[in-house]
Amino acid sequence: MTLAQARDQAVIYAGQVSSGLDIQGEKAATRARAKEQLKHTLAIFMETQYKPWALANLKSGQQTIDSVTRSFPDYLDAPMSTITIKQVERWRTDRLLSGLKASTINRVVNALRGVLTKAVEWGVLEEHPLSKLKVLKIDTATKARYLSGDEEKRLYIALKERDEELKTGRARGNKFREERGYSPLPDLYTCHYADRMIPLVTLSLKTGMRRGELFDLHWDDVDFGNRLITVRGEIAKSSRTRHIPLSSVALETLKNWRDQSNLGLARVFPSDEGGRLDNVKSSWESILKAAHIQSFRWHDMRHDFASKLVVKGVPLNTVRELCGHADLNTTLRYAHLAPDHKTDAIALIG
Repeated sequence: MTLAQARDQAVIYAGQVSSGLDIQGEKAATRARAKEQLKHTLAIFMETQYKPWALANLKSGQQTIDSVTRSFPDYLDAPMSTITIKQVERWRTDRLLSGLKASTINRVVNALRGVLTKAVEWGVLEEHPLSKLKVLKIDTATKARYLSGDEEKRLYIALKERDEELKTGRARGNKFREERGYSPLPDLYTCHYADRMIPLVTLSLKTGMRRGELFDLHWDDVDFGNRLITVRGEIAKSSRTRHIPLSSVALETLKNWRDQSNLGLARVFPSDEGGRLDNVKSSWESILKAAHIQSFRWHDMRHDFASKLVVKGVPLNTVRELCGHADLNTTLRYAHLAPDHKTDAIALIG
């Protein structure tokens, strides 16, 4: 600082003092705030403040907490104010090199960013340490995975064969039990389906509902008279209620499933214990293996539903409403499947 600059600064300080500002007090307060922030580690803040709020206000609250805890173990015992963009960028680079998708990395980092955002809102942090961190660029127009006609046939064949195997297996088991004087288990041949997988997969393909929406679907949400399913806002990802008409196949499947279900339970697809179904991963993977279908996730059945609608000429906005997409941009990934939409557009200019 030059002599002239020092004089100018002294004049500024003199003015502040004359107006009643306690400069030394302000410096002490700043140091105290900085010291206080060092006490707020990520783990303590999440456990004492963020977790109660997230579980009460976010559908994916526990998922966010688990994601941050699992993905950033080195940050948990560090003060939140010491988390830097450089650290997170290094973490992202390591994950990219390990083969993790950019979209997955963005989702995990956004979970951490959300926690820190609340810390700023609640006055725990003075400024957001990741406010200038840019998200990784991803191709939002990637091709959606959907079933070919042959794959769909093989999937249904695998489902029926599995169902038959479960029924014959139960029959053999009951014969074994009877021979030894044990009470038999319920005869699965008296049921339309051996278990929940055929109706679950059929509803996924014919309604485009998310897995979690199906797991939380209640019988009260099904209007058999008007052939309609209501996806309540409280279980929808977008938090918006939507209504999905039932095709003949979907309606018949639900009626058959209702006939063999315990209607004393609210959920359409409860767990074996009667609570909320957690996952069907092992069953789903065995079905895909039997059908010789590769690279097809449960969520891809939503893509299959949307793709088939677009191919049939259904307007994209209608597809958006049926799928419950928050905005049309998500639905635009299926636009290339619309019949001759690009050819017709080019034809307009001759």
